Amino acid sequence: MRIWMLIISGMSIMVFGILFPRPQSAPRQIPSSSTVEVSTLLSGLDVPWDLCWGPDNQIWYTEQAGKISRLDPGTGKSELLVHIPDVLRLTTPGLMSLAFHPDFKRQPYLFTNYTYRKDSLTIATKLVRYTYSKGKLSAPVILLEIPGHKGHNGSRIVISPDHKIMYATGDAVTITNAQSLASLNGKVLRLNLDGTVPADNPIKGSAVWSWGHRNIQGLVYSPKGILFSSEHGDATDDELNKILPGNNYGWPKVEGYCDQPREKQCCDSARITPPLMAWTPTIAPAGIAFYGSHAIPEWQGCLLMTTLKEADLRVLKPDEKGDKIISERIYLDQQYGRLRDVCVSPTGDVYVSTSNRDWNPGKGFPTQGDDRILRIRRKNGGIKLADLSGPVASARPAHEPAGKALYHQYCSSCHKEDGKGVAGVFPSLAGSPHVKGDKPVLLRIILGGISPAKQNASGKYDQQMPAFLFLKDEDIADIATYIRAGFENDSERVMPREVSKARQDPGK
Repeated sequence: MRIWMLIISGMSIMVFGILFPRPQSAPRQIPSSSTVEVSTLLSGLDVPWDLCWGPDNQIWYTEQAGKISRLDPGTGKSELLVHIPDVLRLTTPGLMSLAFHPDFKRQPYLFTNYTYRKDSLTIATKLVRYTYSKGKLSAPVILLEIPGHKGHNGSRIVISPDHKIMYATGDAVTITNAQSLASLNGKVLRLNLDGTVPADNPIKGSAVWSWGHRNIQGLVYSPKGILFSSEHGDATDDELNKILPGNNYGWPKVEGYCDQPREKQCCDSARITPPLMAWTPTIAPAGIAFYGSHAIPEWQGCLLMTTLKEADLRVLKPDEKGDKIISERIYLDQQYGRLRDVCVSPTGDVYVSTSNRDWNPGKGFPTQGDDRILRIRRKNGGIKLADLSGPVASARPAHEPAGKALYHQYCSSCHKEDGKGVAGVFPSLAGSPHVKGDKPVLLRIILGGISPAKQNASGKYDQQMPAFLFLKDEDIADIATYIRAGFENDSERVMPREVSKARQDPGK
């Protein structure tokens, strides 16, 4: 069933030593809470999109506008390796992921992907291989090019245990792409290291490994070879998935779990793989990493996942087979703003990048010094890990109007808390004729959403607005009343019966 909020009260207890190994026959103890240090390792960055621990024991990272650099965690010194000139940086498009050739010493190749403007009307995304030599990346070779868009380009790259490129792509805001096996958008692709298609892929001659994805943001293998992904939903159901070859993950026919009447019909006729977890309201999950170290024993064997909308670090404990998540905890909640990616060093230090200079910063951000790469590491006498964590759900003040809480959950990430939106991306609700005018017009927009094609007709906005048809009449009435009464609109309230009528007569 669709989950509106999962409340977990504790962490699974794991049995590992902290400082010194003991004989296997002796019991090991876990502290009630490890002590850690959280510090800024590097500041003044421009949306560090991907963090990757390098074979030289340095952190290699991308910045959205086109830079690839590496950071020495011992000295805090950063070194620019290349600035890619044709990167197209817009709201979400730009330079994204990177991954190392598995035999980097003999074949010093780095794989990356980014959006660029193919011509005045066309955006594309390309997977490129660079060669590293003497502190520089050069000699780019294009391995694959796919259609891009102003949104939903994904993307992450990882190298599989059998030395294949696993490349997660977004649906490029074309709703038919994810289910079309003729399209490489909305997929996890599997390629040989030279960009060719492996002979043992599930669909002969095709790079497609799995499909039915909307916009994957995180991709990681566990030590057992299990591939996990994090994915942005639409209005509901952000997902954490276990990626299996030849499987269909449902988008756009199924969002999250198969629990709606139209979804059940689809699931009855097609093999749809449900997510391990689905979050509604959405949290905007981003990068993920696997924590296999004993340094912070509470996290050993867990997935670490950053979030943008909720601005926190989540620690998710999978079962042995990776078939379900048995616990979830939140850390760094709202402390550093939007969090974009995470990586783990061999010694168990955790590195997290912020994303406060992107197109959609949270309230109060960016601050001086943003964006940053943070380090979380074990330190005796430091902050108790328990003091950095919080519950999965936090209650809203009882005196707040219901519409305000719902607006915060479903609308504020785009239209912002003050209703002013993001210039050129998401329209302002303040004084909007659509908001303060004819109520049925507003209700049809909320219920049915707006497609990019319809928005393009205005010449101003081309971002898709999701449909909120799944909300109850009372909830939509509360949201509509809240935005009509506030944001300089000063208009009368909306009643549930009016929502019901608009739902029954969507074209009138």
